[in-house]
Parts: sequence; C-alpha cells; structure tokens
Amino acid sequence: MSDPALSGESVGIVGAGIGGLAAAAHLADAGADVTIYEKQPQVGGVAGVIEEDGFRFDTGPSWYLMPGLFERFFEQFGYQPEELYDLVRLDPHYRIFWTDGDSVDIPANTDRAVELFESYEDGAGEAFEAYLEESAETYEIGMERFVVPNRSRFRDYLSADVAKSARGLSLLGTMDDHVAEYFDNPKLRQIVQYTLVFLGGAPHNTPALYNLMSHVDFELGVYYPQGGMYAVVEAMESVCEELGVEINTSTRVMGLEPVESGVAVAHDGDTRAHDRVVCNAPIAHAERKLLPDHAVDRDPEYWEHRTYAPSAYMCYLGVDGPLESLEHHTLVLPTDWDDHFHSIFEAPGWPDDPAYYVNVPSRTDPTAAPEGKETVVVLVPIAPDLDDDEAARERMRADVLDSLAEHAGVDLRGRIEFEREMCVSDYREQFNKPQGTALGLAHTLFQTGPMRPSHRAPGVDRLYYVGGDANPGIGVPMCLLSGEHVTETIIEDATGSGFVDSVLPEQLRP
Repeated sequence: MSDPALSGESVGIVGAGIGGLAAAAHLADAGADVTIYEKQPQVGGVAGVIEEDGFRFDTGPSWYLMPGLFERFFEQFGYQPEELYDLVRLDPHYRIFWTDGDSVDIPANTDRAVELFESYEDGAGEAFEAYLEESAETYEIGMERFVVPNRSRFRDYLSADVAKSARGLSLLGTMDDHVAEYFDNPKLRQIVQYTLVFLGGAPHNTPALYNLMSHVDFELGVYYPQGGMYAVVEAMESVCEELGVEINTSTRVMGLEPVESGVAVAHDGDTRAHDRVVCNAPIAHAERKLLPDHAVDRDPEYWEHRTYAPSAYMCYLGVDGPLESLEHHTLVLPTDWDDHFHSIFEAPGWPDDPAYYVNVPSRTDPTAAPEGKETVVVLVPIAPDLDDDEAARERMRADVLDSLAEHAGVDLRGRIEFEREMCVSDYREQFNKPQGTALGLAHTLFQTGPMRPSHRAPGVDRLYYVGGDANPGIGVPMCLLSGEHVTETIIEDATGSGFVDSVLPEQLRP
C-alpha cells in the first residue's frame, strides 16, 4: 500500500508486538513518520525469543497457520515470505497422546484424516467431510466479509451483503453443541476443537462461528518457518527499518497525554508529542495506567467484567538426547478435558489433570538446538490471575514431567541442561497483561466482531488500538490484519472521511 495521505504525519506506536510492527510498516508505507517505543530489549512482544547455550526458543506463538495472511502482509511491501525465511509444511501436523494410552498422528493429507475419523466411529469419516465443507464455507464467508475487511463497529455490519452473509453463519450456538451434531466420539470432538485454545476460549463459551478453524487446521496446513516464529518477527522488523521506522527498544512508556494537536508519549523521563498514537500495549493497561483518569469514554468497570483468555505455565527446556516419541507439535490430553476448562473459566485453580501442548522445533529445525540435543517448550493453559508462587510452579512442573513419562513415553528428568519458566505473574509484570493472561480478551460471543474493542480509542481523539485485544482478535495472522486495519482507520480520519461511532447501549459499547 503506497498512499501519500499520511505524508508529514508523526505517528508514535507504543509496543512492538506483531500488531505494532504490522501497523508501523503500513503507516510508514502510507507516508507517516513512525516511531516505535518498546519496553523490552527486543521487538516481538510476547512473540519473543530466548537464545542460550546453543538452544533457541520461541517464547510465544509457535504455530504458523493461515499462510495466505502472511503472504498478504509481505506482498504489500514487495516481498514473498520465502524470500525472507524458509517455510516447511509439517506432516503430521501434530501428534496426540491421550491419557488412556491411545495416540494418533493428525496427517497433512485430508483423505487420510477422513480415514482416521472413520476408524474411531462408524460414519465419522463422512461426517468429517461434511464438517470440513461447512468449515470451509464459514471460513470463506467469515474471512472475506467479516475479518479481512475493516469491520470493527456495529455500523460496519449494516450493509446488505454483510447481512445476507451473516444468515449463513452459525453465530449464536457454542462450539460444544455444534460439534456434537457431527461426532459422538469424545476424542474426535477434541480433535476438531483443540484450536480453540489459540483463541483463548473453551468449547462451551466460543461461538460456533469458529468452526472455521478446522478449515485452517486440516486444509490450509500447518507450517514452520526455519529459525522459528521469531524469524517472522525479524522479517517484519527488517521491513519496518527499510521503510524508515525508528525503533526504540528498552524504552518504557510511562503515560499517554492527549494534547491539542495529538497525543504525547511520556517515556524514560522524556515526552514526545505525535500527531497520532497507536497503542499495541494491552488496551486495559493503556486505559487504566497510561491515560489520565476518565480520558476514555468507557465505564471504569468495563475491564473488570471482561472474559480473559487463559494464562499459561510455560517451561523452556534444553534437553540432552533424542525425543523420538514427540513430534514437532504434540498434545497430551485427558479423555475428558471438561475439568481442565472448568478450572480455567468457571472455578479458577491449578488443573489436576491438565491438557497441555509440547513443542519440539528441533525435530524440524537443526539450528534450534546443539547436535544431539533437543529444544522443548511445554505450555499448560491455566486460569488468569492465579497465584503462581514457587511452590505452585514446582508442582505443575513435576506433574508435567511425570505425565510426559507416563503418557508420551519420554522421561526428561535427569536430561535437562537448560531451563526457564514463564507464568501468570511474568505476563502481568513483563507485558502488562491484565490478570496475567497470556493472550488477551477471549473470543466469547460478546467479545467477537463489533463487540470487541475497536481501533479508535473512545473519547480520545487521535489515539488508536492495535493487536490481539482489538479487532479482529487473537493470533499472529489476526494481528497482521489489525495493523492493516488501524492504518486504514487512520487514513480515513486524516483525510476527513472518518466518522464517529454510532451511539450504542453502554453494555454493547466496544
């Protein structure tokens, strides 16, 4: 996108996560003078990297999904992703170990996946084909009419084509109920619903609209960029630098102050005014800690009543010797995972029988670990706002290591050469995540589409939001789109074609 509309405009960006970097690139390409302020010593935000003792770990996202949206982003600046990093399609996509002793590999080939479903339940293969057909239709309508277009306000959904499309989507039911219409076997239900964890939801509270994730999983493919997801972050950083973006790391923003001609950014004892500011920090943090009291036209208790996505117990392990029983992506699941989701959303507490994810990138990427060793990342979704003192973390660590030995056939104890953890308090303190969520606002029915925070900060002229808390939501591909959308919004405002959000009932105000 090359648009002179923002020529001469000064734009500050608070936070260099995926959304902040995407916005910086689009804004600079549109002619703006862009400055990024990033608290951490490296860009990427939660999507960071640890490199030590020859081991390399992605600290955040590790699944490369929706490759078309990565292509969409880089093509707008004259690149193909393969010019910036090597992309490998994984086969199998992932391996599942159930705690009853069963295990299965999810193949990259859809026909083989149909056979797999049929092997678990008579008629499930045909049901799976029907489910994928519906998932593909939902994906096409949802992406083309709702997600890729910049629709973050209620009035954006009032056009005739959107209304017509909406009638074809399952918006109000839950994924739990929707999937039960297709499959009786609980393991098959888990296979088509596990991706809800990426959205920060559970089967009982995520709209059936998100059946589109099965199209993403089974038909668009699961990939890995050699060098890890941080190779994508570095590619984005390079694009920003080529476009002239000023990137300031190790720079803590202490406040945002609306001024007559824009918004001033207070950081490390200095203050700099910009014509416009885009905030990639968590929106709750910006409105409660960075902006003056009552600056935002939003109920002060709004953020207390949101549903936050899970936090995580993360364990980064450098391990001696091979781990042949684990795939690049491995899931360990109890046959009944309702208790784990209950411990996240209904009765917050540490799970007794957790469902968890293990990432071993060194199975695909030899540069991720020294020769003869493996890089292992364990992620256990847990409730936000838990007390994660040393004793609680140690219990979870012991439970996971015991579980891996019992259910996945791999005993890491006595083989760990490097170890680091992240948990609730780390997400709260390092990344200002409310309640220590690892992701942001969950994709519940009332936090989806126009009921998710929009790009314009309500009541604060020239302040905008980008990233997982804003539209369209959580995930690297969505944050790439969010950067594009906030730029379109700023161009609308700068050229005088923008408009004020419709007046909505307070309980529905995004």
